[in-house]
Amino acid sequence: MAAGQMTRGYGQEEFVLTDPLTGLGNERRFFNKITRLIADRADDPAPFAVSVLDLDGFKPINDLFGYPAGNEILQQAAMRLRAAIDAQSTVARIGPDEFAILHPMVFSEGAAEEQARMLIEILSAPYDVGDRTARLSASAGCSLFYSEEDTAELLLSKAETALYHAKRAGRGLVIVYTCEIEQAAKRTTRIEQALRRSVAAGEVEPHFQPIVDLATRRIVGFETLARWTDRDLGPVSPVVFVPIAEKSGFIGQLSQVLLSKATQAARDWPQHLFLSFNLSPSQLVDHNTSLQILSILRQTGFDPRRLEIEITETGLMSDPASAGEIIDDLRRMGIRVSLDDFGTGQSSLGRLRDFRFDKLKIDRAFVASLLEDRPSEHIIRAILAMCEGLGMDVVAEGIEEEAQAERLAAFGCKDGQGFLFGKPGDAEATLGYLRSTASLPRE
Repeated sequence: MAAGQMTRGYGQEEFVLTDPLTGLGNERRFFNKITRLIADRADDPAPFAVSVLDLDGFKPINDLFGYPAGNEILQQAAMRLRAAIDAQSTVARIGPDEFAILHPMVFSEGAAEEQARMLIEILSAPYDVGDRTARLSASAGCSLFYSEEDTAELLLSKAETALYHAKRAGRGLVIVYTCEIEQAAKRTTRIEQALRRSVAAGEVEPHFQPIVDLATRRIVGFETLARWTDRDLGPVSPVVFVPIAEKSGFIGQLSQVLLSKATQAARDWPQHLFLSFNLSPSQLVDHNTSLQILSILRQTGFDPRRLEIEITETGLMSDPASAGEIIDDLRRMGIRVSLDDFGTGQSSLGRLRDFRFDKLKIDRAFVASLLEDRPSEHIIRAILAMCEGLGMDVVAEGIEEEAQAERLAAFGCKDGQGFLFGKPGDAEATLGYLRSTASLPRE
């Protein structure tokens, strides 16, 4: 059924509350339903459940089959959900591939989880798209109403938070919002607020890990790594704060602060040493990224030819066209571009064909198992042979043992990085490291 046919005959108010594609209620109608149910239970606040379901991997369906096929799948998903719920429940479409269900007669976390699992199973059955079949999974987050303090907005927000945790943990999962999740959410909010303040004050610092020539063990450059110590929270791991900055939309500002400080510190290093710097996925869809980097280099007086920008394959996948333009812009400036964590993403060989890279970094997972695992050895040998044919340099990450370094050098890997050669240090410690290795003259 076409979208126009589904909305024909609705009054104006009904149309405003209806999703035109699926004929389900929209987010506004869903809020109204929850608010009305809360009011009905004001005198006796019996629990009820709210679930949010998201179709895993829906965007690639649009890319592979086209938007008409994607719309057909959404309509089929809507019909499945409407047929699966009881007469008291309500289903709505609240996002591009996101559905919400209000369960007035679900009174416990266990029952909410059971209902969500049943709906995930229904959504995971094959979809007919013309003469083809598409398969999707789904993830779900649930929350329960317990008291008048739970508003419609709060209940949906809790369910969305639980869904976020479910999708991070893997596909096809259900997570019910709990006190533990609430505490984690509060800590995340606290970290986000403190990080925003620290970024604005320029308090996030770059640390530098050496990259060496495996044959001579001479330092050839350093990778920049973000470090942050808050006055109240203490040291916060980049594994924690970088994703928060990415999700909250200020990773660009954080990156600019780090790059400015890093290039100022590296400006006075010996001219043969390069600085490696990581871009986040969101920066690869921001068309201002290249100009921002160039502006920082001009301000700090750092030679673009000494800068290497590292990007991950995951960062390329959200908008390959935009990423390609940014890569080309950077290379025109004289900046080298490196593909990081090679071998851990999807269609890596295709990425090497579609984009121009100067360097490739072998992921630490292969290096860690190099000495005991024959497949890892063969993969590393194949990567090195391929890069030689493509005229690309190679760096092996995560080297912690002398035997690993020797084996990689024997295979023909030029450069290496890892704790064997030095842990990340701040600008002052890096200067001391350079002096101790005779890379800088002593004062």
